[in-house]
Amino acid sequence: MNGEKTYRPWSPGQSFLLPPSPLEWLPQGHLAYFILDVLAELDLSKIERTIQAKDARGNRPFSPRMMTALLLYGYCVGVFSSRKIERATFEDVAFRVLAGGEHPHFTSVNQFRKDHLKVLQDLFVQVLQLCQKAGLVKLGQVAVDGTKVQANASKHKAMSYGHMERREAQLQEEIAQLLEKAQQVDEAEDARYGVGQREEDLPEEMRRREVRVAKIREAKTALEAEAQEARAAVLREQAQKARQAANSASTQREQERAQRRAQAREKEASALAPPETAASFETPEGLPQHRPRTRPDGTPHPKAQRNFTDPDSRVMESQGAFLQGYNCQAAVDEAHQIVVAQAVSNQPPDNGNLLPLVRQTQANCGAVPEVVTADAGYWSPDVPVRVQETGSEALISVARRKHWESDPTVTSGSPPDDATPREIMLWKLRTREGRAAYARRKAIVEPVFGQIKEARGFRRFLLRGLDQVRAEWALVCMGHNLLKLFRAEALA
Repeated sequence: MNGEKTYRPWSPGQSFLLPPSPLEWLPQGHLAYFILDVLAELDLSKIERTIQAKDARGNRPFSPRMMTALLLYGYCVGVFSSRKIERATFEDVAFRVLAGGEHPHFTSVNQFRKDHLKVLQDLFVQVLQLCQKAGLVKLGQVAVDGTKVQANASKHKAMSYGHMERREAQLQEEIAQLLEKAQQVDEAEDARYGVGQREEDLPEEMRRREVRVAKIREAKTALEAEAQEARAAVLREQAQKARQAANSASTQREQERAQRRAQAREKEASALAPPETAASFETPEGLPQHRPRTRPDGTPHPKAQRNFTDPDSRVMESQGAFLQGYNCQAAVDEAHQIVVAQAVSNQPPDNGNLLPLVRQTQANCGAVPEVVTADAGYWSPDVPVRVQETGSEALISVARRKHWESDPTVTSGSPPDDATPREIMLWKLRTREGRAAYARRKAIVEPVFGQIKEARGFRRFLLRGLDQVRAEWALVCMGHNLLKLFRAEALA
């Protein structure tokens, strides 16, 4: 013995005498095994029926449970791209275990997600119910907040209506100049070489400009239609207010005047967008959608914008910078930071989003939280009363306060009888209970966005269009809840 160390055996080319079980490839209690256990609890019958309804001929499809498992695990560990999921089935042991030796092409993964996006979106509620069964949802306090997530589009691909008009005129002038130049070149060459002896490459330049003109005109037409619908919606809201004023009028003259105003507004609205085809500027969850700026005649305002890549997305401000994106909302339970409600809007402000999220929480969990906290962006004088009607109490900041500003003094007793909604909310926030509850808001909801964006790297949507983005955000929030459930069971 010369004292040299010996190494453990290493034979990468050695074959196994007996085939190993894939369930031995990962350590006990691994997330991949947990996903397989959860998958057994999920109802995928809608996906099965959709697949079985197709023609039985052709290549056999991949197992929908295997494809769902790959997507669920991917959204848990921050692998969202279909190309990365395909590569992981070769290179990542956990993905290999879930795939069971299969290697679906990235187009198959992407197509499965697109074909069954609505069903996958609905799995959020099923996973939330599993969290409830595990005792992770208490509904004592729920904090609501939003975060801006970049769309699958560039803000440089957005153009205002005024710029569309100027650019269209400019391109038309360039096309006319090119046509004139081409004519001059053709005449000169015909005189020198004879008719048809040489081709000029200017038509290709004209074709590119004509394509740009066609895209701009298409965007203009869509923006004009959207502006008409937005203006019609405003007029119908004004008509509704006029009818309410007529019902509460103190004199016959005021009532008749309000009724005439309501009829005039309704007539204007019908001329722009008939009631049977009127667009709803609300998401299916009830969140307000973006309305383009319009002139009184229903034409787009010169600064009204539309993105050529993802028309549903909007330019939004996030932490002092502007991005082309969506406003993603989440209601988070205090006990274990479980997302109990989620939604997406293309309206940058948070105002109008609180009540729909409280109602969604009630629908998802079968109960409302005792207290709902939200920052000043959600404040509106009528929101606390409407939230209270659901059985919950709202604590909403009525004004933004700098971090270095001192806390207001603690109040006691009860607010004055003639206090405004804002003064009542201020009094609630200055009670000991109110201050203690609202102080927890950031610690409840903001870590969730940090884990989604920083830990798992979800900063940009893969899909385009509000409907598809809503489904993708549901998958992201579902992945967050799965991780919370996994860690809670690991500690149990």
